[in-house]
Amino acid sequence: MSVLQTLTGSASLLQEIRKSRFLANAEPVDDPDRALTLLAEISDPLATHNCWAYKIGQQYRFSDDSEPGGTAGRPILQAIEGQGVDQVIVVVTRWYGGTKLGAGGLARAYGGCAAECLRLAEKTPIIETVTVRIHCEFAELPILQARLSEFAAERIEENFDASGAALQLRLPRDQLDGFSDYLRDLTRGRETIAEPMD
Repeated sequence: MSVLQTLTGSASLLQEIRKSRFLANAEPVDDPDRALTLLAEISDPLATHNCWAYKIGQQYRFSDDSEPGGTAGRPILQAIEGQGVDQVIVVVTRWYGGTKLGAGGLARAYGGCAAECLRLAEKTPIIETVTVRIHCEFAELPILQARLSEFAAERIEENFDASGAALQLRLPRDQLDGFSDYLRDLTRGRETIAEPMD
């Protein structure tokens, strides 16, 4: 399976199709509530239609915004999926130019504008991460900290007790086995990662 990507920032594309203007705006988003907030910010109340779709993992929604059913929101969602993009909202705003496009023409216009906007947008891979808690003795802590970058591990929390340091770390899931082996070697088998927190 290919690696999903998300956008590094905002992207937009304006197309004129049979006298109607279609403006696709795409934004990275990782929360459905944030997606709806962005929808309100991006939509133009003076436009004829503001059709949209978002996809965040297994969660998705779309709207035809009074265009004929299935001619706008679903083609935008299909464009998102077709471009291998996730954690994104795409709003395609239409200003009607006087020429009817028909159901097929609308689906091609909305889906095509969204797909081209996403195709041209700058993207970054979505890396699945896990959060783990570990403990190490004071003498091991500087050695551990010096090697965290090798596993792309990010320190989230650090607490000290009489026996050493308790750390909460976030790292890419594909680094978990290697980091677990390293921790076991560093602590001579005393510390292991039993279960990731997420």
